[in-house]
Amino acid sequence: MSRIGRSPVAIPAGVDVKLDAENVMTVKGPKGTLTENLHPNMKVTIEGASITVERPDDEKQNRSLHGLTRTLIANMIEGVVNGYKKELEINGVGYRAQKQGNQLVMNLGYSHTVVFTEEPGITFEVPDANKIIIAGPNKQRVGQVASEIRAKRPPEPYLGKGIKYVDEHIRRKSGKAGK
Repeated sequence: MSRIGRSPVAIPAGVDVKLDAENVMTVKGPKGTLTENLHPNMKVTIEGASITVERPDDEKQNRSLHGLTRTLIANMIEGVVNGYKKELEINGVGYRAQKQGNQLVMNLGYSHTVVFTEEPGITFEVPDANKIIIAGPNKQRVGQVASEIRAKRPPEPYLGKGIKYVDEHIRRKSGKAGK
């Protein structure tokens, strides 16, 4: 039995959880609403203030889906209660970011500016010219948007210029050795 899949997910106060017949789960909370199509093999039951996930048998796919389904549900509840955020840091001379309306405008050493528009449920915050905070209730979308922004100018190993996660460590190279 999966240790993660076996443990129940607690539903905090102020969160509304609904499960349709086709295993479509909708979670409403103070930070927003999330909907997820869960795998039809998994049996999800809502009992009072907890959610349990059961699997039909011990086949390899069902064992894999057991823990995954429970974690997806827990991430949805965590997202609508507290939300998720990723912090990016911009390093480089002349590299900077600013927020104009609902757009994130970045100067990254190209001949043009790089512009990202906020999606529904995703917000950008620029507390400093070289720091970007991406926040939202959906863990997957927050990570995906942060990855797309980082891909516009990934950090390079010689000078460390580019966009990196705040907790990311860049392995540096020494460059030319000379004579």
